[in-house]
Amino acid sequence: MSFKKATLLILLAELLVGLLAIYNYGFTLEGLQATTRFSGRLSLVIFSLIFIYLTFNREKLASFLSVKPFHVFAIAHGIHLIELLTYVYLSKNELIPIRLAGGFLAYVFIFIMPFIHTQFISERLAPKKYMLAEGIYLYYVWFIFFMSYLPRVQGKLPHAGGNYWEFVVLLCWVCLLIGAKLLSQFNLIPRRSA
Repeated sequence: MSFKKATLLILLAELLVGLLAIYNYGFTLEGLQATTRFSGRLSLVIFSLIFIYLTFNREKLASFLSVKPFHVFAIAHGIHLIELLTYVYLSKNELIPIRLAGGFLAYVFIFIMPFIHTQFISERLAPKKYMLAEGIYLYYVWFIFFMSYLPRVQGKLPHAGGNYWEFVVLLCWVCLLIGAKLLSQFNLIPRRSA
């Protein structure tokens, strides 16, 4: 798939997510919270494709998200960030500094990785350095998704929106991702690389 087509599909998916949230919750603060929540789920789907297919089949990843998967994810999660900041501002929610710092660092990685990937593709970055950057990126962003759902399952974020079983399923999915990744690292799951 071309990068342009992947970007267009992401924009359409984000629009659909917003329309679905507005349809269910109206033009309200709750509707904006739902839009933000659904957009975060879309980002998790995109990240999951990257996390899984970078290990198992890079060709398949290119067919899903183009040869620039980090760019596509940065666009989707950038939209989520705009929605999140808008919701936090309008709802006047108190921010937790440690969560804010961890999330900020994740966004730095998310927005810098497309540049790193471009440098690698154009052979301006050594493969060893690129693989190190890719590994740090993947595991840190995975950790942030994990830490997004764990406190929700524990009931520590009662105003997060959504329901308990939704959070349980999402946390289980995130845990399955790391399990598959670690098994592949120890060559317990066969890989196919491009």
